[in-house]
Amino acid sequence: MRTLPQLAVLALVGGLGAAWHVYGEQFGLPRPLALVGLEAAAPTQQQRGGGGGGPVGVVVSPVRVSTVVDRAESVGTVRARDAVTITAKVTGIVQNIRFQEGQRVREGEQLVDLDAAALRAELDQARALFDDARTQLVRARQLQPGQAITQARLDQLEALGRQAEGRVRQAQARLEELMVTAPFAGRVGLRQVSVGALVQPGTVVTTLDDISRVRVEFSVPEIYVARVRPGSLVLARAAAFGDRRFDGRVAVVDTRIDTATRTVRVISEFDNADEALKPGLFMTVEVEMERRDNALLIAEEALDPIGDRNYVYVIRDNRARRVEVRLGQRLPGEVEVLSGVREGEPVVVRGIQRLRNDAPVRVVETLTRPTS
Repeated sequence: MRTLPQLAVLALVGGLGAAWHVYGEQFGLPRPLALVGLEAAAPTQQQRGGGGGGPVGVVVSPVRVSTVVDRAESVGTVRARDAVTITAKVTGIVQNIRFQEGQRVREGEQLVDLDAAALRAELDQARALFDDARTQLVRARQLQPGQAITQARLDQLEALGRQAEGRVRQAQARLEELMVTAPFAGRVGLRQVSVGALVQPGTVVTTLDDISRVRVEFSVPEIYVARVRPGSLVLARAAAFGDRRFDGRVAVVDTRIDTATRTVRVISEFDNADEALKPGLFMTVEVEMERRDNALLIAEEALDPIGDRNYVYVIRDNRARRVEVRLGQRLPGEVEVLSGVREGEPVVVRGIQRLRNDAPVRVVETLTRPTS
């Protein structure tokens, strides 16, 4: 039976060996003498009946080249490109409603008629006065020699003519205000008035939205302000449409950063020919900040992390070379490598636990990954 001091020595030597395997190979340190003595005294794998010390069988996957895109995620809300609430401008009785709810209308199309009988009578009266004043002025100017008229009378008749003309124009303007029209082409919303209702200036008639092209407004953290610019691709999804993806572009990036949230507001535009996107719809968005078409990718399972560093085993000359790699974007099942490996190099993905630097290996299988 081993004594307590013997067990302590064995534990110390074992810890020393583990520490050298983790850090000694990395920095090229010599094996500790205690570890060398322990390995010399220990039976070999062949002596234990475990077979010879030949190459380690490993599974590899080559470094591949693909496109990697850096994106920032956010949430946004759909807005109509143009939106307005249609209201009455003058007091009147609704005489006729010319639109159907949800109908698409043209610019300038009449939506509602208000009772204009009183205004039409006023316009007719103004026109009669104007015609009378103009007739008197024409006659005064056509008087025969000897039928004198003072200049003051002519000036008076001209003033009366201008006054009557002004009343005609005023009545025409008021009559036009009784015709509620669409200021731009779009789709009307729900009707808020009925025939026979008395409306006042500001009474809501309906809404009008142009959603043939919509805006999606969202915010991104200020650290991305230098990487998000007009024209950047934006991908958007909504729970209402499942896996359907909408493609748009950044239209405007705000010139100011919100000091409370440390974010910058971004407005993107999307074609919406089928009018699937409705104003107010909640969406998740991804804005493209950078695209690298020749990025190097390796399988994520090939990584051998130690602390804040990452290593992989690359097969070179039938030996496993342990190299440090610098990582970039992470993808599902893969990771971008910025330095340390080259395109096409076989990287060990299975059997890493049995490897050490410069160990002889035998490739038993090569895995290929689909290109994207």
